[in-house]
Parts: sequence; structure tokens; C-alpha cells
Amino acid sequence: MSNDVAIRIKNLGKKYNIGKEKDDNFRATLVNLFKKSSTKDEEFWALKNVSFEVKKGDVIGIIGKNGAGKSTLLKILSQITKPTKGYVEINGRVASLLEVGTGFHSELTGRENIYLNGTILGMTRHEVKSKFDEIVDFSGVGKFIDTPVKQYSSGMHVRLAFAVAAHLEPEILLIDEVLAVGDVGFQKKCLGKMDEVSKSGRTILFVSHNMGAVASLCNRAILLHKGNLLNHGETTKIISQYFNSGQASYYFENDENDFSEKMHSVLTCAYVCSTNHEKKGKFYVNEDFKVCVEYEIIEEVDAPIVVSLRFFNEQGECVFLCLANEVQPKAKGKYIAECKIPKNFLNDGLLSVSVASATYYETNYVKNYFYKDVLMVEIIDVLHDNPMRYSYGGPFPGFIRPNLDFKVRSINSIK
Repeated sequence: MSNDVAIRIKNLGKKYNIGKEKDDNFRATLVNLFKKSSTKDEEFWALKNVSFEVKKGDVIGIIGKNGAGKSTLLKILSQITKPTKGYVEINGRVASLLEVGTGFHSELTGRENIYLNGTILGMTRHEVKSKFDEIVDFSGVGKFIDTPVKQYSSGMHVRLAFAVAAHLEPEILLIDEVLAVGDVGFQKKCLGKMDEVSKSGRTILFVSHNMGAVASLCNRAILLHKGNLLNHGETTKIISQYFNSGQASYYFENDENDFSEKMHSVLTCAYVCSTNHEKKGKFYVNEDFKVCVEYEIIEEVDAPIVVSLRFFNEQGECVFLCLANEVQPKAKGKYIAECKIPKNFLNDGLLSVSVASATYYETNYVKNYFYKDVLMVEIIDVLHDNPMRYSYGGPFPGFIRPNLDFKVRSINSIK
């Protein structure tokens, strides 16, 4: 492998047997003995013949809908799981942040885990000590640094894990969308640190549903679909292909246990629909439509849980953000939040919609929330033969094209 290549992947495949007990402990062995012989295992390929190279200093966004194989790919690169076929070559020290608590020993304190991770990365105790204060300050868990991490909340786990991974100067940094567990302020802090790390010449592979973050951070992107590599290349082109491939849908149902017990709310489903509740993904510029989010509050809280929507264009730029503007529920139960998008507001084109919920306190501190970039809606120009539209060489410029009160009068008529 040449010196300018950080990662080389060739014909990579990963197979799982659905229905087979994965654990190899004594209890699992006994369970398998008493299982009915009629139970058949089903093969599932999480990755199929994936091949690509990552140059040193590249920041690669890995995108695709849930089940595309993104997390499996990073687990193989992190040597958490082995591939079924193919091979991976890695040139450099790797640090990864894939799941809450990954790489931490639950019985050890935060301080001890920092030194443990540094040792795993091949750093001396002196090298880790020189970074220690910076790591603790960034994580914000200084008060609990000598507490066993098994007592940390999911947010504290993520803050310390990211601080360790980003500050111990690995040559290759692998990050899954575990950052969604943290609060909004810390997420912005992490994205800023990732930008800083990328500019230092280190290699980053970043799995995310946040197209805005991928577009702003990554110089290249990889698109996966059902374990296959659809394409890789310049970021904006790959994001555009993701939108146009139909992977992003106007309906999303959450069938995964992708939330921790520390979270206050969980997304049930989200969809785009007409004002008469017909679920669909295409609307004319002059049509009203709704974005609906169904969610469940699983733990009663002393502050409102607010649902928000973010709209992104094909380049990953945020078009606008909207928050529910009425008193929000706190009690346990199932709820639906509906947001009406008025006609003659959005410009034509493809948009992705991320949905989120957050617990807001008086200090604006967001405790626990879900964040999913899961919906797609296409806005169609009602007048495709509009000569003014094509005088611009294509669609009207800008994110929005509101139908404002715009009048033209003769100056002589003004008294």
C-alpha cells in the first residue's frame, strides 16, 4: 500500500446469521440446545463486495439510510468485528467513537480510561498527561473524572469518549452518529473539533444522517445501500445522488431500539403529507403540506420536550429551522407534532428533513433528544414553462421564493 493511502478496502463482505444465538457463553449454548430444530437460520449480508481507498488527510462522509451497512463498516475498520470475506489495510493509528461506552472499561474511572485509551493508541503516559487537562476541559466532566464510568449518563459517556478520541491525536478517526446522543451545544463543539482535526491532516471517516454536517466537513463521501457501495466521490454529488436515489423517503417508521434508557423521548415515525393527510413526497410550489412527527415521552420530565424540524437542500445547506411555538408536553405518553408548510414559500427542488426532540430548560440546556435526518420532499414548480424561470438558466435562485405583497404603482398615483 502506497504511503499516501490511509485505508484500502477490497471486496469486503460481512454476513450475519439471523436467528442464531451470537453469544458463545455457557448460557447461550444451553439455549441453542433446547431450541426447536425447525428453526432455520437466515443469512443476511450487511456488506457485499465493498471496495474503495481513502487517502491520508481525506475527510469521508459515509451516508445511506438505516440498514445500509454504515456502522458495520466502521466496526470492521475498528476491529470490533471481523469481515466474512475481503480484506482491509490500515496505515496509521485508529481511534473510534462508535457506540456509547465503546473503548471504556465500566469499572474504571474517567481518569483511568483516558490513560487506558492512550495506551491502546500506543502513546506514552507522558504524552497522555500532556493532553489530559485539555481532554477533561473539553468533555466538561471534570467533577466526575475520578468516578467509575458505569455511573456516567449516556451524555457524559459521549462527551468524554469524543474528547479522548479527538485529542489523543490518532492518525485515523472513525466516528459514528453516536454524537446525536449529546446535547446541541456539545454537538456543535464536536463538529468544530472535527473540522480542526481534519485541517491538521488527519484522516476522518464520519457516519451521519446530518447532510449539512457531511457537506460542511467532508471533502468526499461514500453512498451505501443495503450493503452495497452505490458510489463514492465529491461530497455534493454523492449527497445529491442520495436524495435522487429514493433512499430518503417521505415516510419513516422507527423499528430500531436506537435510544438509551437515559433519553426522555423516542421517535416513533415521521412523514410528509397533504393537508388532508395523504402521505406523499411531491408537492407543487403553490400547495400547502405538512410534516408530522409521532413520538413517545418515555420519562416524565420537569421541562417541556420540544420537537423541531430542519430542512436541507441537495448541497446539504440548511434552508430553515422551525420549532413548535406552543406549550409542549412533559408527561409520559404518545404525541404527534404537526407543522404546516405554507404554499408559495419554498423554492422548487429536493429537500431533506431532519426531525428532533429536545428537553429544554430555562437555561436552554438540552438534556436528551433524538435526531434523525429521515425524510425527503420534492417541491415542483407549478409553471415549468414560465419564461422568467428559465431566464435565470434554470430554477429561480435562492432557498425560498415567498409570494409577498409586491405592488407596482405609478408615482403620480401616490398622494
